[in-house]
Amino acid sequence: MDNKLLDILACPVCKGELIYNKQAAELICKVDRLAFPVRDDIPVMLEDEARPLDATEEV
Repeated sequence: MDNKLLDILACPVCKGELIYNKQAAELICKVDRLAFPVRDDIPVMLEDEARPLDATEEV
């Protein structure tokens, strides 16, 4: 994922910072504990497409 794009993306729910997890191909919001998928290098920034993080998952 392009670093410039990552710098301007924000969580669509809280407008907070996102962290890119390259292994899982997800953008993680620590505040809302949501993981937004990245498909073919395109972030899917829809709340309905995000998966909630388990309490055991580290962010």
